[in-house]
Order: sequence, then C-alpha cells, then structure tokens
Amino acid sequence: VCKRMDLVCQRMLNQGFLKVERYHNLCQKQVKAQLPRRESERRNHSLARHADILAAVETRLSLLNMTFMKYVDSNLCCFIPGKVIDEIYRVLRYVNSTRAPQRAHEVLQELRDISSMAMEYFDEKIVPILKRKMPGSDVSGRLIGTAPVFSEVPGPSAALTTMQLFSKQNPSRQEVTKLQQQIRANGTGLTSLKREISELRIKVQEQQKQLQDQDQKLLEQTQIIGEQNARLAELERKLRDVTESTVGNSSGSGSNEQSPRKRRKTVESTDCPRKSKRLRNRK
Repeated sequence: VCKRMDLVCQRMLNQGFLKVERYHNLCQKQVKAQLPRRESERRNHSLARHADILAAVETRLSLLNMTFMKYVDSNLCCFIPGKVIDEIYRVLRYVNSTRAPQRAHEVLQELRDISSMAMEYFDEKIVPILKRKMPGSDVSGRLIGTAPVFSEVPGPSAALTTMQLFSKQNPSRQEVTKLQQQIRANGTGLTSLKREISELRIKVQEQQKQLQDQDQKLLEQTQIIGEQNARLAELERKLRDVTESTVGNSSGSGSNEQSPRKRRKTVESTDCPRKSKRLRNRK
C-alpha cells in the first residue's frame, strides 16, 4: 500500500471517530433539552426511546474509546473498524429522523455485534503486536541503555558494575518476559471484564425499561377492571330495581283480582238464609 494513501486513510478514520462522538453529543443535548427534568415524567415522554438509544450508543463509544484511542494517541495505529463508525452514524440518523423509533435492543443489535467483534479481535490479535512497539515496553533494552552511564565514570568500578549487570541480564529477561505475559493476560482479562460489565449494565437498563412498561400496562389494566366492576355493580342495582318493581305490580294485581271473588262469596252467603225461608213458606 502507498504510504501516503495509508496515512490519509488513517487520518480519515481517526477524524471519523471524533466527528461521530461530536455528532452524538449534539444529538444527546438536543434530546435532553426537550425531555422533562423529572425521571417519572421522562418514562412516559415521546422521546424516552430516543434517550435510551443515545445512552446505549454513549456506552459503546466509551468502550471503543478505551479500547482504541490509547494506541491511536501514541501514533501506533488508527481507529481500525470503520464499519462501526458507519453503523453509529446510521443509528444516530435513524433516531433524529423518526418520531417513534423501535426499542433500543432492536436498533442497536448490529452495532453491538460488530463493535464487540472488533474490540475482541483488536485485543487478541493486534494489541500484543502494538505493545512490542510501545516505548519502554522492553525492560532489558532499558537496562542495556543505562550501562553507558556507568561506563562514563573512569576506573575499575565501572567495569565491574557493567560486568555484573550483563551477568544478571539473562535471568532478569526470563522474569521480565514472565511478568510481561502476566501483565498482558491481566490486561486482556480486565478489558473483557469491563466489556462484560458494560454489556450487563445495558441489559439491566433494558430489563428495567421492560419492567416499567409492564407496570404501566398493569396499572392501565387495573383501571379498566375497576371501571368494569363499577359498571357491573350499577347494572346489578338496576336489575334489582326492575325485579322489585315487577314483583310489586304482580302482588297488587293479585289482591285486586281476589277482592271481587270475596265479595261474591259474601253476597252468596247472605242470600242463602233468604232462599231457605222462601222454601219453607212454600212448603
């Protein structure tokens, strides 16, 4: 590859990462300015999902910054994963262009996958090579570089110190290499742990968001059930009133029907002795 072309591409990648960080900060400021200050009001706001997506992108940017920018600032490499920059731009433009975006885990699935793969590959394959190029990484070289300081002093003591130093150089190299290997292993373990912790935090935030949505739905359902219970109680009361009114009307009509029958029976009973007297007189 042409060296000039290589430098131009490296510069573009580094500037792209810095520009996407600035663009994300600008988007986050705009969304936060429109959100209410209270946390309880933010959950039901129309920009709640926008804020969640931007917060998740912020954690991804911080992870990428911790992984790459240490070596970028020391001019050992550039920000290698350009596809991650493109994906971050896509997510930010999607957030700015849509009023009702999807949930955070659906929008950020591709960004999480490619960024985690890029960071894992960088830590496992490229970081060991870059650490060898870092200034002051080889302790044995520094020991050799300090030997002329003793040689500047004239006399046999300087020669003795240099001989002792070179005689102790071979065992110290083995120890130093072991320590360097342990440090590398610990560094990779720490980076992986930090990445896992950040991913777990994001998952916990998403689960908390889902729990809040479920609680809101439960509250709405309980309100609907309460309204239905009130309607049922009102309908039962109306049914009772209707049944009582119908029973009262039926009892009143029955008493009116029985009254003329009783009158007839009384009239007949009064007429019976008169008829019997007439019959006796005829006989």
